[in-house]
Amino acid sequence: MGKVRQSYVCRSCGSVFPKWLGRCSDCGEWDALEEQREGQGGVSGGWGTVETVARSIAEVGTETNVARFATGIGEFDRVLGVSPDGSAGIVPGSVLLVGGEPGVGKSTLLLQAAGAWAEGGTRVLYVSSEESAEQIRLRAQRLGIGTPAELFLLAETSLGRMCEQARTAKPTVIVIDSVQMTCSPEVEAAPGSVSQLRRCGADLVMLAKATGTAVVLVGHVTKDGQLAGPRLLEHLVDAVLYFEGDRLGASRIIRAVKNRYGATLELGIFTMTGQGLAEMPGGASISADRVESGPGAVVCPVVHGSRCVLAEMQALTATGFIGSVKRKSSGLDASRLAMIVAVLEGHGGMRLADRDIFAQSVGGLRIVEPASDLAVLLAVAGAERRLGLEQGVCVVGEVSLSGRISAVGQLEMRVSEASRLGYRRVLIPAGSAIEGVGEVELVAVRSVAQALEHLG
Repeated sequence: MGKVRQSYVCRSCGSVFPKWLGRCSDCGEWDALEEQREGQGGVSGGWGTVETVARSIAEVGTETNVARFATGIGEFDRVLGVSPDGSAGIVPGSVLLVGGEPGVGKSTLLLQAAGAWAEGGTRVLYVSSEESAEQIRLRAQRLGIGTPAELFLLAETSLGRMCEQARTAKPTVIVIDSVQMTCSPEVEAAPGSVSQLRRCGADLVMLAKATGTAVVLVGHVTKDGQLAGPRLLEHLVDAVLYFEGDRLGASRIIRAVKNRYGATLELGIFTMTGQGLAEMPGGASISADRVESGPGAVVCPVVHGSRCVLAEMQALTATGFIGSVKRKSSGLDASRLAMIVAVLEGHGGMRLADRDIFAQSVGGLRIVEPASDLAVLLAVAGAERRLGLEQGVCVVGEVSLSGRISAVGQLEMRVSEASRLGYRRVLIPAGSAIEGVGEVELVAVRSVAQALEHLG
């Protein structure tokens, strides 16, 4: 038996330390280190190893057209990635991690995907460590999934027995729900601990690479960050998808934050119904006839991966107290909101030091790109001055600290999408190399002062 090594792993960032510390020196989290004990033999999983030799890059072949397994769920396949030949879906031998808060709909989506794969002739092993096979069957009936012969169900928590059933059934795709409840008998730790997550994750990655089986892992992320399994596994897997949404609402968004076989920050939009998750390919965009022009509401074309979405930014200002004003945001970067408020005071001639400011993106979208700066700025200024843009106007541009409006990328795609949804005018940064698209009027703005002139 190999010598047992003892170390401590931060459950927040995954850093490893030889001794216990009260505070992680890498991420600064207090009381986040957990004990980890593993033998020197490393991870085997019983799959063996393949002898490799170093080769010249000229001798290495390429497979440009990897056959993907499409689910038929367009929004999910889009996020998984698209090959050069146009096929979308999961890549054989890849490992996919789907994270999100409990109850947001991860199991529902993956059971729908498993049923679609099986209906198409792809053998799927759906492993649940939280439900019995009978409970999964009842949920499948509620979701309208039939009884395809290629869909196998297994209620198990032991990683060894999962691997044995995988050898027997020889599936093309394995779905494990969830990785926090999976445990390896070779690790003396409770399921969900750092040691178990690292060992099980590494074994499942080895299984995928050795057999060519695609593995999908489900991981729960709580708001207080106590179960940080998905974050510990991010560097092991090929793709990381995060499921976002309010359990009390119907809107659901799945976002790719890492993808070795597709575009990152790709977006899939769904709505929760009584029969499961339904696709909303254009549901997040707001057409011109659905927007009510008014103070504090501005529409901006933002890009998520390969798609453009017309998102509405809303802002509200209220009376505050100097020294304790609030700057709250939902779906927007709080630090960029503070910067935009400072630019309005410095270059827009507005006094906001005693005003509470609230801003949000409508529809549950999280906007991270700087191209939405101008829309947020006009929303805040309009809310304070009680002025709005004209009907059918949207804006795009990055705001700099000097008060200039900087150019943004993929401007032609943004304008084309705005034209398709009925917008008549688009405010764009001055100097952008783009011509008119359709019947849309392009209005160039060079500074914050010029942009504020369009409020009225």
